[in-house]
Amino acid sequence: MIDSLINKDIELFIFLNNLGTTQWDGFWLFMSNKFSAIPLYLLLLYVTYKQFGLKKTFVAVLFIVLLITASDQTSNLFKYGFKRLRPCHNENISDLIRLVGGRCGGLYGYFSAHAANSMAIAVFFGFLFKSKLNYWFPILVIWAITVSYSRIYLGVHFPLDVVTGMLFGLTYGTLFYAFFKAFLKKFIA
Repeated sequence: MIDSLINKDIELFIFLNNLGTTQWDGFWLFMSNKFSAIPLYLLLLYVTYKQFGLKKTFVAVLFIVLLITASDQTSNLFKYGFKRLRPCHNENISDLIRLVGGRCGGLYGYFSAHAANSMAIAVFFGFLFKSKLNYWFPILVIWAITVSYSRIYLGVHFPLDVVTGMLFGLTYGTLFYAFFKAFLKKFIA
């Protein structure tokens, strides 16, 4: 059963990856670049400050740092625990894929830290803004899905890597938001 799932994952990856065209490569490289989200992060920080003030914003930033650390390190544990090669390092399919940008990344790819981190941030801030700015939630989730898909487009992650990362991000974003709310309730009026 696992072999069948992996084979379907490879087939889906090759199909999705080969949908790409050179006209769109720049967009997907931009979406996958961790520095391209800095304006979004600054906007989220500003909106948080305007909605909740300095003290709660500071606490939110601390929880975001912990959230990203947990998400990122869990991804690394899985990568070195499962040791599933990235598509671009898999000799059996390397001639069937488009490696956009010329960089493959580390040897192992299960699961995508980009997908996990972007979804974790989207869910955390989506919940944070839900009561006053509920339109942010779908916007942030669409951004996270776009970042996640970029990893398939670029040829560096299989779909299962991305979906697993998104599920971990969803879980961590929800948990850390709950921890954040509990912390505020206990320590900050």
